[in-house]
Amino acid sequence: MDFVLRPGQPADAAECGRICFEAFSGIARKHAFLPDVPSAEVGAKVTEMALNHPGFYSVVAELDGRIVGSNFLDERSAIAGVGPLTIDPDVQNQGLGRLLMRDVMDRSAERRVPGMRLVQTTYNTGSFALYASLGFEFRETLACLQGPPILGTIAGRTVREATDADLPRCNDVCRRVHGFDRGGELADAIKHGTARVVEHGGRITGYAADVAFFDHSVGEETSDIQALIAGAPAFGGPGILVPASNSRLLQWCLTNGLRVTQLMSLMTTGFYSVPAGAFLPAIHY
Repeated sequence: MDFVLRPGQPADAAECGRICFEAFSGIARKHAFLPDVPSAEVGAKVTEMALNHPGFYSVVAELDGRIVGSNFLDERSAIAGVGPLTIDPDVQNQGLGRLLMRDVMDRSAERRVPGMRLVQTTYNTGSFALYASLGFEFRETLACLQGPPILGTIAGRTVREATDADLPRCNDVCRRVHGFDRGGELADAIKHGTARVVEHGGRITGYAADVAFFDHSVGEETSDIQALIAGAPAFGGPGILVPASNSRLLQWCLTNGLRVTQLMSLMTTGFYSVPAGAFLPAIHY
């Protein structure tokens, strides 16, 4: 098909959001799962945020003058996060996903980004094959967990709202755990009032942009992430993404009433080091 790619615009949000909802709900229904994007309105909010934020790169695909797909690249930090990549069900399996992925990968190559990451739903074997064929490597199985808030505390840890003054220390923690910081995302979260820090021994040992599907958390130790989860008033979106390899954290979440709703895969290209601490990725990484 004769697809035409162009930069995304704020006016594209409604149509991209509709496609985002239909694409995710279609594959979810096929495998008897609840969709990550529950409505076209939620899809529009997700795409609107990216289309209006200067830290995101966006690409829209058209066919005969109508939008049929889109992809996004979160460029707020040193490592870029891909997605959501969505294709109109009417034109799926026609090579458009590969075309949109190539576009954001070319963008990263031009900017000499050291690495890219994404999170993929495991039941969508087609997307897994696409990303693997483009050079993305599987790194971690993530358990998406949802349930009632724990509303507790962890001994020796205190959680409070993050401020701008906390940003340097939080970035230090992230660099120690991941090898790079995510200061752009955290600065946005502080501005929006969702960010929290955890303190231990009189110093910041972890933070959460929010304890939610679309936000990340980092801690020097598992107890830091437990404290952030325990203090959260709710788990935004479909739930939190817990690395399955962190058995202590996963089992603690299950013991405290959370349930596994689906499994997902963290995939990367370029720079990657095994995290030297605990973390919860966002849906894009």
